[in-house]
Amino acid sequence: MFTNAVSMMQAGDRSPSIPVKRMALRQLADPVAYTEAWTIQTRAHADRVAGRGPDTLLLLEHRPVYTMGPRTRPTDWGGNADRLRTTGADVVQVNRGGSVTYHGPGQVVLYPVLRLTDYARGVRHYVEQLESLVLALLNRFGIHGERRDGRPGIWVSAPQDAKIAAIGIRVERGVTLHGVAINVQMDLAPFAQITPCGLTECRVTSMSALLGRPVPIGAVREAVVDLFASHFHIEWASPDSDLPPTS
Repeated sequence: MFTNAVSMMQAGDRSPSIPVKRMALRQLADPVAYTEAWTIQTRAHADRVAGRGPDTLLLLEHRPVYTMGPRTRPTDWGGNADRLRTTGADVVQVNRGGSVTYHGPGQVVLYPVLRLTDYARGVRHYVEQLESLVLALLNRFGIHGERRDGRPGIWVSAPQDAKIAAIGIRVERGVTLHGVAINVQMDLAPFAQITPCGLTECRVTSMSALLGRPVPIGAVREAVVDLFASHFHIEWASPDSDLPPTS
């Protein structure tokens, strides 16, 4: 079930010249199957394209699943879906950018469904905004994240080079799909079954692994909601409120 967050939060330090938009926030309380989340996401996308619904942020965790983008090579995952399923994870082909990755409980996932030109100058700028959001989130928890040329996502360099967040998007009919996955406090072992994001020698880490202590998922979700509002200059509204569709 959805837990609908309703708050008219002030989104950080905004320039008076930047209009503040309203966006629906939908949080799924329990880990959800990828296919179920995809159905919710595509319905929100169709409504936004048609002008029936608002821009929406879906915030959730997934049940164990390997997702494979169009650039995935058989060598990135072994070419045997049944082998991956023996780990208890689903295997799903997806249409976002990038190669193969893993999602599971303890990983916070953001799926913004929004009209791109209302928030960014283009795809590259939008991705940079998502990267900046993740960097600010990590900094809030005392972690220094980094961008890497030619290596998508967000990385850390200490105690060793490792990836902590994945970013993969798609834009259809001017509205975004897919988004960001941040490793908070999760079992990292399933990543060993694949070549994450198709990058050789790609280590993967999490916030809790770096900090050496548990990191509450709820605290990370709250920080994501706050930082998303400030980075994209929005106020939150319930998806069930009287927020009018935007064209």
